[in-house]
Amino acid sequence: MKQYIEIKKQHPDAILLFRVGDFYETFSDDAIIASEILGITLTRRANGAAQFVELAGFPHHALDTYLPKLVRAGKRVAICDQLEDPKTTKKLVKRGITELVTPGITIDDNMLNHKENNFLCAIHTADGKHFGIAFLDISTGEFLTSEGTRDDIDKLLSNFSPKEILIERGSRKKFEERFGSLFFLFELDDWIFTSDAARDRLLKHFQTKNLKGFGVDHLPLGIIASGAILHYLDITQHSQISHIVALRRIEEDRYVRLDKFTVRSLELIAPMNEGGKSLLDVLDKTVSPMGSRLLRRWIVFPLKDKKPIENRLDVVENFFREPELKDLLEQQLSLIGDLERIISKAAVGRIAPREVVQLKVALTAIEPIREAFLASDNISLKEMGEKLNPCPVIRDRIEREIVPDPPALLNKGGIIRKGVNAELDELREIAYSGKDYLLHIQRRESERTGIPSLKVGFNNVFGYYIEVRNTHKDKVPDDWIRKQTLVNAERYITQELKEYEEKILGAEDKISVIETQLYSSLVESLIEYIPTIQVNANVIARADCLLSFAKVARENKYIRPEIDESDVIDIKAGRHPVIEKQLPPDEPYISNDVFLDNESQQILIITGPNMAGKSALLRQTALIVIMAQIGSFVPAESAKIGLVDKIFTRVGASDNISLGESTFMVEMNEAANILNNISQRSLVLFDELGRGTSTYDGISIAWAIVEYLHEHPRARAKTLFATHYHELNEMQKSFKRIRNFNVSVKEVDNNVIFLRKLQPGGSEHSFGIHVAQMAGMPQSITKRAQAILKQMESENRKHGIKKPIDDFIEKREGYQLSFFQLDDPVLSQIRDELLHLDVNNLTPLEALNKLNEIKKIVRGK
Repeated sequence: MKQYIEIKKQHPDAILLFRVGDFYETFSDDAIIASEILGITLTRRANGAAQFVELAGFPHHALDTYLPKLVRAGKRVAICDQLEDPKTTKKLVKRGITELVTPGITIDDNMLNHKENNFLCAIHTADGKHFGIAFLDISTGEFLTSEGTRDDIDKLLSNFSPKEILIERGSRKKFEERFGSLFFLFELDDWIFTSDAARDRLLKHFQTKNLKGFGVDHLPLGIIASGAILHYLDITQHSQISHIVALRRIEEDRYVRLDKFTVRSLELIAPMNEGGKSLLDVLDKTVSPMGSRLLRRWIVFPLKDKKPIENRLDVVENFFREPELKDLLEQQLSLIGDLERIISKAAVGRIAPREVVQLKVALTAIEPIREAFLASDNISLKEMGEKLNPCPVIRDRIEREIVPDPPALLNKGGIIRKGVNAELDELREIAYSGKDYLLHIQRRESERTGIPSLKVGFNNVFGYYIEVRNTHKDKVPDDWIRKQTLVNAERYITQELKEYEEKILGAEDKISVIETQLYSSLVESLIEYIPTIQVNANVIARADCLLSFAKVARENKYIRPEIDESDVIDIKAGRHPVIEKQLPPDEPYISNDVFLDNESQQILIITGPNMAGKSALLRQTALIVIMAQIGSFVPAESAKIGLVDKIFTRVGASDNISLGESTFMVEMNEAANILNNISQRSLVLFDELGRGTSTYDGISIAWAIVEYLHEHPRARAKTLFATHYHELNEMQKSFKRIRNFNVSVKEVDNNVIFLRKLQPGGSEHSFGIHVAQMAGMPQSITKRAQAILKQMESENRKHGIKKPIDDFIEKREGYQLSFFQLDDPVLSQIRDELLHLDVNNLTPLEALNKLNEIKKIVRGK
């Protein structure tokens, strides 16, 4: 226990798996936590003066089963192994930490999802306004950095989804206030987050004099975050990191801005509801794990420059024109496996023999891909072919040295081919062909001496011997040495037998040593190929994504979008790529046209009943734009996409009670974020904005926001605004770039049929009670609701309840008549102000504010 306590002090915040014989044991608080997470028995053991100590453990061979559970639970795990053979010492066995596994640092396949990256992140700020951020996936060697505001960092955290974040000691509370409390955080000492410490660590790793060659020298906060990550690798004893060959800047100016609300509400990566599907689910027909990981990245980082988008679209179209190339690529990709993570395992010395053979298979499969790409007429494919390198030298060496189907583990033996090492071959001959060799000696010596009954045997006292019956004793050669006399025979040994005995008894140990040396030499040779193979993996991933786009386009009847730099989005017969895949086979998706520009039809006010498809229409428009700008074909008859720079959504209702934010507050936060960050090239989706407050407040805010989007020069973004505030249809009369549309329905015998077709003009009906009936609401409630609705509509008609503007005009006239009879300078001024007020240029919010201001003055009088 003293030994355990000393080792535990090194990493007090980690679960310590302490190797004792054939078990990994945990003690005290670690045992309590481990037993809860792993579902293993918690026991207690007497421990001297400490009386009892909690204990929970599992067999050492079950480490791969239990370790992932601890890490997925957000625990850091220190693995403490026995560093010497208990058989060779009578003292306490020497132990030490051999590995520290954390949620952000693992290369274990059992803990990794092959379809997504496993990023470790570090964040640093000097003033609380500007931040540096870095991401490392140690399983692939990808190392990235950037700088920005809180919103920029929040977006990157959402898009990269790190499994662990490093922050400065004592800053946990501030971090959670800024970015939420959903991340696994680990605090490091302040000195690590300094410029000198970070630069020194980065320069030491990359063995360069400066960081200019990586294009990050102008990112001082990003450099500090990047250096903190390398320091953390030192702390966690991950020293073999030669596969981290570069630090790259995240060039955010190249990509469409998608904030976390947009990524979530459009369900780009994950569905919001269990059993649903995301855009990634529909588009991911990739064959390789690298392709799947890259596609995830592409979806949350759409391009906003025309040329690279067109290059991707050209390749996708090329796969249609050259089906043989498409078939070849698909066939070869299926052989490659996770090339990116395999070569990273070589760098850290954790690559298994089967993975080395898989590496050879992958490099072999790259050769025909390279040749086909180089022969293609497509410029992008040619460039990809030029980057591919099948590394024939190391590939052929693996072929020569490793057996085609080796065991999974090195210690199982039988890895190195025959003919690679003469001594190894001889030892194998001895170890695995011993009987044949002994029979050969027996036969040879029998013929040489003329003793037909001669036999070779073995016992634990003398080892191998030759036994000769007494009747042939006189024929024994002089070079045989007598070792034992029996009643009817004599036993002899020879120099050859003694040498053979020494060889065969130590053969298996020597075989293991030689195989390990040869295998380690091969793995060490792989390290110089890491950068080249990483490039191969990147090219293969890119080709895999584009092939996936081609397969999805053919399967779902997508078309190539027309990309330009205009301000026009013109989609004919567009479809929602996810919803159409979830419909029954006999139910076609109702397509719709959407046209937006900055001259005549900038804002569409979309009204219509609940369940009619307004939200689906909004989302499908954004998804089609995103698909086009990642280089995919799109679900439409035609699509002209003027490149957008940002996509914002305000969809659905959610709260953030933990931070004291109501549903409406969250809605306003998101709306404010949109209005403060949009440009004329942005696409904005508002769905039911302002529903979380009173009707007049909601209408006023919605009106004011739409007016701002129309009137503000910087904020003139293309906007789809779905609403049940039918009053907003009045805006078309006063604002030239606002158009009213509705999603149509048909009423037949008191039943509502949803036609799901977008048509010009506003709608006055929401059919909310009909939707309540569809949801299974008790009939007594829906019938009562119908009665109340009819009564309220009747009262409104009777009393002439007006819309906010009309209501204001009516009240204004009443005030004016009252004030004519009063001789008061203040009230006369109000009367004159009311007379000259241009109501048509007021928003409802401005009208109500003005009216309330006047009411206060009148009450005072």
